[in-house]
Amino acid sequence: MARTRTDARLVRREMPGTVGLLADAADFAAMRRYASFLFDDHPAYLRQVGGVLRARAAQGAYTAVALFDPPGFARYCAERGLEPDSPTSRCRYVAEAAARGPAVPYGGQPMDRLVPELLDTAARGRSRERAATLLAAAGRCEDCGEHRADAALARAGVLVDRLTEALGAGAQHVVCTVRSAGFPLVAVARGAASPGEGAPRLRLADAEALRLVLAAGIATSGTGGVVARTTRADGGERVRGWRLRNGWLEPLTEKEVYAAYCTDARTGAPLPPEPGVGYRAGTPLPRPEKGCHR
Repeated sequence: MARTRTDARLVRREMPGTVGLLADAADFAAMRRYASFLFDDHPAYLRQVGGVLRARAAQGAYTAVALFDPPGFARYCAERGLEPDSPTSRCRYVAEAAARGPAVPYGGQPMDRLVPELLDTAARGRSRERAATLLAAAGRCEDCGEHRADAALARAGVLVDRLTEALGAGAQHVVCTVRSAGFPLVAVARGAASPGEGAPRLRLADAEALRLVLAAGIATSGTGGVVARTTRADGGERVRGWRLRNGWLEPLTEKEVYAAYCTDARTGAPLPPEPGVGYRAGTPLPRPEKGCHR
């Protein structure tokens, strides 16, 4: 009998799982219209999901936490003729649809860290999809006849290369935000380089997301910019910034970088500077001499 229980635990440990999470309170409220959805308090629901995740981790099981999207769930059920007011349908949606979308591996992080991480991952996934859609609809340049998407992707590729060269040694955290055709787009890239190594090695997927979002902004004359936070080996940090203008990243001044970081985005109120952080002007990025794309 003991061997049977041990074997069962081993099997559970070898079976990965996906948990669909209603991370947003509005999405949680939307699911309450289903009688079979028995939760009535979002914070309590998050605590219960956290307990399930901890229990699976204690068994050695790997769990990915995916975003449960109520509109996507409704479409999924309609397309397959499933009854949406059913726990079985919800389980099928998580296993077949939500698991293919944005997900975060559970590694013991508390829910107040896991939820923002999942929402951020989902927002970046939507940004990549919207950027690709905007590029596909960009058409041709009136001046040279070249596809705007091709020109913008080529320009953005050069721009990412020039930016990474300018970042230098240290751990890098690069955030690109662009407003293009009314859509907010965001890409986050991380990398590192030791002194003497030259340009940091950005994660391949991150660098591609950065290129895609910048290209969408270039092709549609969007607005936005890039902020890079560099952490040196001694723990000191510096922040630099650039704005997207005329198809290229132009450096912000030290005063502009300081203002951007030390102002509450919601209220406009000033914020105290972070201890140990230096706010620096962006490094000029050499602009290509050829190409008519703005």
